[in-house]
Amino acid sequence: MVTPGDVYAARRRMGSWVRRTPFEQSPLLSELTGGEVYLKLENRQLTGSFKIRGASNKIALLTPDERRRGILAASSGNHAQGVAYAARQFGVKAAIVVPGNTPKVKRDAIRALGADLTVHGDEYMEAEHLAQKMSREGGMPFLSPYNDADLIAGQGTVGLEMVEDGPELDTVLVPVSGGGLISGISTVIKAASEAEMIGVQTIASPVMHESIKAGKIIDIPMYNTVAQGLHGGIEQGSVTFPICQRLVNDWIDVKEATIVDALRLMLLRQHEVIEGSGAVGIAALMEDPHRFKGRRVGVVISGGNIDEALLSRIAQ
Repeated sequence: MVTPGDVYAARRRMGSWVRRTPFEQSPLLSELTGGEVYLKLENRQLTGSFKIRGASNKIALLTPDERRRGILAASSGNHAQGVAYAARQFGVKAAIVVPGNTPKVKRDAIRALGADLTVHGDEYMEAEHLAQKMSREGGMPFLSPYNDADLIAGQGTVGLEMVEDGPELDTVLVPVSGGGLISGISTVIKAASEAEMIGVQTIASPVMHESIKAGKIIDIPMYNTVAQGLHGGIEQGSVTFPICQRLVNDWIDVKEATIVDALRLMLLRQHEVIEGSGAVGIAALMEDPHRFKGRRVGVVISGGNIDEALLSRIAQ
């Protein structure tokens, strides 16, 4: 299991390119809920998402032999960019497999960072299966986007900064796909306070939530979503599942229409460009604002790599 000490160690070994992102109050969302809402703005992170944190920690821990062989990763986009950037900083060759639903803006960014890019399948798990096959055949380490303790420790630095930079929180809302981000953040937050940890998913792909309810990792039907970064299954035996069982207090599944409304609100009123997966915490506030009345709420905005077509749609 990951410990707060692992998270502190991850921060010490991260490169200077990993930014300490703002954690600031939103008057707009505070007024909406009748509480105090603070935003952790990972959309302002280098590469536009929190993923560079875990990727940097993991690559820093590779042996010299592993670095010589290069690395493989599968991603819906943000993990790939984090891996590609960190690999370039460490002088490591990176090969990335992404599914066909990965936005063009993310594909272009991956190529620009020098990684070898393969597009395969319609959704994330198909891309991951190919990447793992390539890893076995080529002898290159596979960097999971969530199922890795070192990666979770790196993502946990988001929570470390929230504890250090903000007030003591009553509630923390975190976007969830495979659970790496919320596992890392919860490890730190729960060690420092009694804050309620809430995982937020979409009704199109609530795989972790449904698995928690079932008491085991399950497959469920998944549907198209504007939050592509949260779309995908969880591999059996994932280390994130027991962490989520132990540390996450509640779950919210938000509607697609509300995510679009949240993107528009953040763009036009908050003046923040965020992607669909980064907007689900805002959507949760919008769907049930009274739940958060009188509470100090931290909302993790996980990324800002929005597809051009979706950006044009919400800007109208």
